[in-house]
Amino acid sequence: MSENHASPSAPATAGEQSGAPAAEATTASPAAASSAAASSAAASSAAAQQARGRREPMFPDGPAPDPAGSHHERRIRSFQPRRSRVTTGQGEALRRLWPKWGLDIDGLSKLDLGELFGDPELPVVLEIGFGMGEATAKMAAADPGTGILACDVHTPGQGNLLGLAERNGLDNVRVANGDAIILLREMLVPDSLAGLRVYFPDPWPKKRHHKRRLIQPEFLALAATRMAPGALLHCATDWEPYAEQMLEVLSAAPDFENTQSDGGFAPRPDFRPLTRFEGQGLDKGHVVHDLLFRRKAH
Repeated sequence: MSENHASPSAPATAGEQSGAPAAEATTASPAAASSAAASSAAASSAAAQQARGRREPMFPDGPAPDPAGSHHERRIRSFQPRRSRVTTGQGEALRRLWPKWGLDIDGLSKLDLGELFGDPELPVVLEIGFGMGEATAKMAAADPGTGILACDVHTPGQGNLLGLAERNGLDNVRVANGDAIILLREMLVPDSLAGLRVYFPDPWPKKRHHKRRLIQPEFLALAATRMAPGALLHCATDWEPYAEQMLEVLSAAPDFENTQSDGGFAPRPDFRPLTRFEGQGLDKGHVVHDLLFRRKAH
């Protein structure tokens, strides 16, 4: 991100704008002069705070605020970065573990997943959106023979997952920061993924926001190119209208086939743990739908 250290220039006085002598511009009332000075000071303070924020990131060696920057075109995004407080433990995990297990999605180079995980034979699953990472850590612990590349933009969740991975000795988790579309399109090579998981994505319930939903034909066409034949695409949502749209779009996708013989939703598989968020929804009477589709052979 570029830095701008120049201070904002002061506005011209009324006398300067009209061509009147500068001395005549000093005839303003004391109250007006005091108000103008206060406004100028507030603007300078805000600009200084913004400049400090740009120059001094909270985690210099951690996740970047906008890793892809201007390298790639802007588009309608399916996510909104959430701003919330990073705890001391999460911050410490980011500082210590991000250089080891984290990566920014800058879209500038291809990822060698074998090198990233330290094992060229390790099958790797991409998880898009992992919240605070509890379910991701449980899945990684239950299946150490599979690498999980967990992608999100929520800084506290990134720190929490890194801390969970360290405390539980999970060396099969890597945390990616940024836009999953750029990761898929620019950084992953064809047939490199053994699976794709999208659990409880933002349902964007308002009709005018439906275009922001992640599970769309264009997304599935892109994801299919990065998934090996036979790779499993697993989605889950507790938003009924979104579940119906997911089923419709996935059923129409030429590169995927439903694992359920009746063409419907799937029971929750044992490998997907029940999350705290999901449990709260179930207590409120929400119905959770799982969708399990397999990548067809080329």
